Amino acid sequence: MTSRTEIKRVAVKIGSSSLTSLHGEISRRKLETLVDQIAQLKDRGYEVILVSSGAVAAGYRKLGFIQKPESLPEKQASASIGQGLLMEAYSKLFLAHGYVASQILITRSDFSDEYRYHNVRNTMNVLLERGIIPIINENDTVTVNRLKFGDNDTLAAKVAGLIDADMLVILSDIDGLYNDNPRSNPKAQRIRHVSDITPEIEASAGDAGSEMGTGGMRSKLDAFKIVMASGIKGFLGQANAPDILLEAVEEAAEGTYFEAEGTLPLSHKEQWLAFNSGPEGEIVMEKESSRDVANGNVALSPQDIEQIKGKFSSGAVVRLLDQQGEELGLGIVNYSSAQLMTFKETPHKQTEQSVIDPEAFVCHVELSIPIG
Repeated sequence: MTSRTEIKRVAVKIGSSSLTSLHGEISRRKLETLVDQIAQLKDRGYEVILVSSGAVAAGYRKLGFIQKPESLPEKQASASIGQGLLMEAYSKLFLAHGYVASQILITRSDFSDEYRYHNVRNTMNVLLERGIIPIINENDTVTVNRLKFGDNDTLAAKVAGLIDADMLVILSDIDGLYNDNPRSNPKAQRIRHVSDITPEIEASAGDAGSEMGTGGMRSKLDAFKIVMASGIKGFLGQANAPDILLEAVEEAAEGTYFEAEGTLPLSHKEQWLAFNSGPEGEIVMEKESSRDVANGNVALSPQDIEQIKGKFSSGAVVRLLDQQGEELGLGIVNYSSAQLMTFKETPHKQTEQSVIDPEAFVCHVELSIPIG
């Protein structure tokens, strides 16, 4: 059996417009092209995980809609049909190459809960190590707050970090990142390599995206921020370019490559905290303590806290802010907001249930960098 160090893990995300026809139906030709390339990667020893959009676009015409629906119930009903159509097509095509595909439907809560987050990771690792091709999508039929712009771009980035992918390839209807919107400016130039996503790059990205899909360039940049922080290479290219996926992993494709330089990647714990944990409250730091956190101090005492915002329980993740409201990082508290408030308000008149040692560590700083 080939060792883990000899195998590259590749996460591939493909958008709705790259999978469907102009009429909104699943395009057999587009699916075959994608599957053929993934099968060739598998033949070469790569492990591949696919994050596939297209469920809503594939299903809405089966409900009798002429145009893509706007209401959430109609989108979810469309996804319930389209997801089955997509998986049926994928399964048949991969089986023709001798590979088995599996389906994993994920919601935000699967990632925000740390136990479930690691359980998803373990499941995906078993599938990949057994040679299966996991096909991931948001569970659109039951999710009420995630059918929105850029969902699967961000999902793909988080999945790439979760499984220790070497590269995230986003295949879209645009052939890379430009210094301006190429659809309105014919002189816009494609950027070959990005090592830092600056405000200038974000401003030039605009909202380029197809009518069929929900993800534009801004959502893709947000996704690449995540993979770059996680120490993963990224690539953005046009899905219908010949052999685009095969050339992307060899870093020979026409498109834009993303790779951070000179920074240490976040650990799995830090990735979960930064991108998935959903902080429950905020702690405003004393002036001196703010500098300590920024310099890497990892434990806070009651005297370090100036203000407590929100309600949270012991063990919750909270944002750490300076006195100007700028985020310094994330921490995990050892006491509830009620206990901390009681200590701050009446430090010498606490009950036995709420007493806090003035020298106790009330919050452990897990990530002392601005998260954004």
